[in-house]
Amino acid sequence: MAVVVPAHDEQALLPGCLTSVLDALRHLPVRSEVIVVADDCRDATAAVAARAGVVVLTVRARNVGRARAAGMAYALRDGPQGLWLVTTDADSRVPRRWGGWHLRHARAGTDLLVGTVRVTDWASRATRVRERFEARYRQGLTDTGHRHVHGANLGCAATAYERLGGFADLRHGEDHDLVERGRRQAMRVVADAGCAVRTSARRHGRAPHGFAGYLDALEDRPMAPSTVEPERTPCGGCTVA
Repeated sequence: MAVVVPAHDEQALLPGCLTSVLDALRHLPVRSEVIVVADDCRDATAAVAARAGVVVLTVRARNVGRARAAGMAYALRDGPQGLWLVTTDADSRVPRRWGGWHLRHARAGTDLLVGTVRVTDWASRATRVRERFEARYRQGLTDTGHRHVHGANLGCAATAYERLGGFADLRHGEDHDLVERGRRQAMRVVADAGCAVRTSARRHGRAPHGFAGYLDALEDRPMAPSTVEPERTPCGGCTVA
């Protein structure tokens, strides 16, 4: 199993993300690695990741689709057979059972696993933002799964990822794009709301039109539920640090 974390100037939040990911992988009965892709960072993101003992790639893309793709390409260096690819975001925290949850889906033959997120700290946002977000998010939950897509909680069989051509070179929405292509190709796409990742409600996001931008829009004005996507988070060569 390989976990890819794209990161642009994330020295403050990345340690918490990596601690949670490493804890979730610690007792898995399979080999695993964590790959941080430091994308055009002006802070100590790469150094923070290196101190955590994970693989660090550096790119100069300012493009979350390209950053995720660079991490996946590194994970695939020995081929796709038997490999499960996972991605999350640097401002997110995964639960301890997250690794086992992904592994169960991988062993069950899932091609693409689409998880959910939750926000637990709304201190930087007005109460109405939380209320609007939670109401719209609930509308995306179904009896059999959900209609959300998040780069913060996404898994894929490596063979399926290669058939799809990987993450597109997109500054945002690369997660939705991959899942939509998988559905068009009749892959086994499973939307499971049973293991949510905790993510940030921060005001200054790293990707244009990402989760922070979506919350900004909810604060500015009410939005019709039928027109809202709960998240369209975006989120060349690389060197290993």
